[in-house]
Amino acid sequence: MKITGYRSLSTVHDWGRITGDVNGVQSGDTTAVPVLVIETDAGIEGVGLGVHTDIARVFPAVEGEDPRAVVALYDRMLDWVFKAGHAGPVFGTIGAVDMALWDLKAKMAGEPLWRTLGARERFVPGYASGLEYGLTDEEVAQLYGRFADRGFKAGKVKGGRDLDRDLPRLEIVREALSRNSRRPALMFDANESWNQAQAARYVAAIEEHLDLTWVEEPLRRWDAAGLAALRGKIRAAVASGENLTGLEQYRPLLDAKALDIVQVGNVWGITHFLRVATLAHGHDLPVSPVAYNANPIAHAAAAVPNLLTYEVQDLHFPVGLDVDQEFGDGGIILGDRPGIGILVDEAQLSSGNSVATAPASTGPHIRPERAALRLVAEPDVIDVPAMPLRPDS
Repeated sequence: MKITGYRSLSTVHDWGRITGDVNGVQSGDTTAVPVLVIETDAGIEGVGLGVHTDIARVFPAVEGEDPRAVVALYDRMLDWVFKAGHAGPVFGTIGAVDMALWDLKAKMAGEPLWRTLGARERFVPGYASGLEYGLTDEEVAQLYGRFADRGFKAGKVKGGRDLDRDLPRLEIVREALSRNSRRPALMFDANESWNQAQAARYVAAIEEHLDLTWVEEPLRRWDAAGLAALRGKIRAAVASGENLTGLEQYRPLLDAKALDIVQVGNVWGITHFLRVATLAHGHDLPVSPVAYNANPIAHAAAAVPNLLTYEVQDLHFPVGLDVDQEFGDGGIILGDRPGIGILVDEAQLSSGNSVATAPASTGPHIRPERAALRLVAEPDVIDVPAMPLRPDS
């Protein structure tokens, strides 16, 4: 079998609500989902998800190769771009190709990827994470109530600018999930919006009222010294890593003992996740994947010995993607469909474009000018009435 080509497609995820974090919210209730299909001369195709704007640059590294050599091809893609570097969208493109190659490998074996990777169980424990920053308190309660209906015992809240707003929302999530646990696990995500002193004061203030399981991205992703110092000032565990691209970016954090929980982004691919999980395991640290549409890394998460929990952001899937997963017992239940379990209905998708499109001018992907430089809570998007959740969301 040889890799012969690719198709770049695009669909959307309809959240039924606005999504965002302390840095901003999306302007509508749908977000783009890029889909990459890798073609072979045997007619079997692999599916990868995530932005892949550099596919024309990366694809020659795998064209004509046998997709079963997926780990070697991952390194070949890294070698292919070594002069310019593999950060950012290049790493995302490599991740999407890698995901599609693992999909192909498992399909050729006639089994789900979690089996191919050696997992014993199909269940992946998870936590609810609604990207709920732009919602009203009532909508937050409704949203996490739906997660509670699926057995979730842990939930994450976005915030970091206004303690008087964040504390009640943490309590709302705790109350919603308490039907499944006397002490639900609560996480708080500041999305790199604090400096070290702000982080220490803010988390300490929360911990006067609530027990936090972890605080996520309290400081900039590369601040090994700051994160290590913060660990000694708060009770909550420190979690970070979702935006790091490559093992070389994790090493300084692990060497500085800056993290309690090592996080990995879905969009960076399966081989990257497996390698980071191994690196974390060598430091006796748990790993936790940060979610993406259709949870493609869940198959790999099921196979590593140090998985703590998996972020689940929604209970629905993107338009045109039939995903062989269920949500129950507080996690993801993977199916038996060969590969990563995604069937693509291309009639519902549009042709993608490998040229990057201009992002929206506001949203969680843009760091505000005054991030980590605010003395007091200031008006922002939270003062604008949120769009109501649709009944079917």
